[in-house]
Amino acid sequence: MEMIIAAKWVVILFGIFFIVVGILMFTSTQKIILIIKKAGTTNWINYSEITIRMIPAAGLIIYSNHSSFSLLFKIMGWFMIATSLVLFFVSKEKHHKFANKYVGLIKPVYFKILAPITILIGCFFIYAV
Repeated sequence: MEMIIAAKWVVILFGIFFIVVGILMFTSTQKIILIIKKAGTTNWINYSEITIRMIPAAGLIIYSNHSSFSLLFKIMGWFMIATSLVLFFVSKEKHHKFANKYVGLIKPVYFKILAPITILIGCFFIYAV
C-alpha cells in the first residue's frame, strides 16, 4: 500500500512539474530553450535526465490500476521507460545534436502556444490520481 501512495504522489508531483514547465514556457521561453539545448552536453546532465524521467514513468505504471485512466497511464509509463532505455544506449553527443536540431526548428512563439497544453497535461495527471 505504501508503494501505491508513493506512486500517487510521484504522479501528482509530475503533474505539478508539467504545470510549472507550462508556465515557464509562456513566461520564460528563452530559458526553456536554453535548458533543452543542454540535453546531452555532459555525462551528468545526460544520464541524470534519463534516470530521473524513469521515476514518474514508474509512478504511472505502479499507480495505473488505481487510476480511471489505467490503460493510458500504463502506455505512457512504459513509453517513457522504453525511450529512457533507448537513450541510455545513444551517445550523449547524438542526444545533444537531436535536442538542438528540434529545438531550433520550433519558433519561440510555438512554445507559448504549447504552454496551455502542457499545463492541461499537468492538470490531467493531478486529476487522474
